[in-house]
Amino acid sequence: MRVVIQIPCFNEEDCLLTTLHDLPRKLNGVDEVFWLVINDGSKDRTVEVAIQNGADCVVSHTRNLGLSRAFQTGLEACLWLGADIIVNTDADNQYNAEDIQKLIDPILQGKADYVVGARPIKEIEHFSPIKKFLQKAGSKVVSRLSQIDIEDTTSGFRAMNRRTALKLNVFNEYTYTLETLIQSGQMKIATVFIPIRVNAKTRPSRLISSTMNYLRRSAIIIFRSFLTYKPLKIFSTIGSIAILLAFVIMVRYLHYYFKGEGTGHIQSLLLAIILFIFGTSAWMFGMQADLISVNRRLIEDVSQRVKRLESKILNESVLDLPDLTDARWDFLKKK
Repeated sequence: MRVVIQIPCFNEEDCLLTTLHDLPRKLNGVDEVFWLVINDGSKDRTVEVAIQNGADCVVSHTRNLGLSRAFQTGLEACLWLGADIIVNTDADNQYNAEDIQKLIDPILQGKADYVVGARPIKEIEHFSPIKKFLQKAGSKVVSRLSQIDIEDTTSGFRAMNRRTALKLNVFNEYTYTLETLIQSGQMKIATVFIPIRVNAKTRPSRLISSTMNYLRRSAIIIFRSFLTYKPLKIFSTIGSIAILLAFVIMVRYLHYYFKGEGTGHIQSLLLAIILFIFGTSAWMFGMQADLISVNRRLIEDVSQRVKRLESKILNESVLDLPDLTDARWDFLKKK
């Protein structure tokens, strides 16, 4: 049983040393623990700090591609390293590394495939009241869309088994946290939340530059994810509302028409026709998108099989440093 702990990094030379120092080298029920650092185009000494302080592997993006791509690159590298369980944590040492055992225990016990560390949001002093409210509201929204009970949508302290890592794909360039939770719910991946501890704040969040920007980008991610998995539901709802409005406006027009006042209400007739055409078009788009989503599920299944075969073959010769999609291998300790 091999656990790979991955740490996405961007200019983290100041915090990475502490983060690596706290990581465990031994875990109950595990034979081997690897530390993987994903360098997302850092311009400082992140790679040197990682190598000098115990990282077993470092993969690097040539330029900064964002947290989502760093996370996805990490999953790719972990699979090729033969990971049975993948743990993701942040480089700013936000999460208490001693709780990694708590994260992997449900997976080792066969009770979950995907485990997310739920932070004590109410008790975190540096979280403003607005941020705490948004965390709670966001969790409720994503819970409805993903059909799982979510306690902390933005926690990056997560563990997953190999099968889950093969299934997850992140398409947005902002953050993986929301999209992977919605995916796990739609794919019926057994997901649980475990209470975890957090450390003192080491630096300001780079992901949330402003509340409005975070809300805007998160809303786009949520809508796009839901549109990917439930296109017919979205388009049929929009179409039905438009057709219902068209029917109401048409009844109103006919009322005036039979009273001999139809000429003064031609605008209502035109609006009803436009809404009816829009509604029926939305239904047609929904049915077409639903057919496309069937093809997407088939492609996802093929992709999982290909990744499974690749990782199985390359795991036996991983020291040959296989190609990564967006990154290069900077360092791999021979064990």
